[in-house]
Amino acid sequence: MADDRTKRGPQDAARVNINEDYEVRYWAEKWGVSRAELEAAVRQAGTGADAVARALGK
Repeated sequence: MADDRTKRGPQDAARVNINEDYEVRYWAEKWGVSRAELEAAVRQAGTGADAVARALGK
């Protein structure tokens, strides 16, 4: 099944995908951070949403 890009949330809520603009917007808004901060946290902690949240101090 193809991705439905009209959805506002992530395809997999346990992973942060910084390669999809709509997912970056979702996670950045959820945690109140910029795209650059989100990307840096993913580089540091990996793609797991819990690990990214911890890296961001959320």
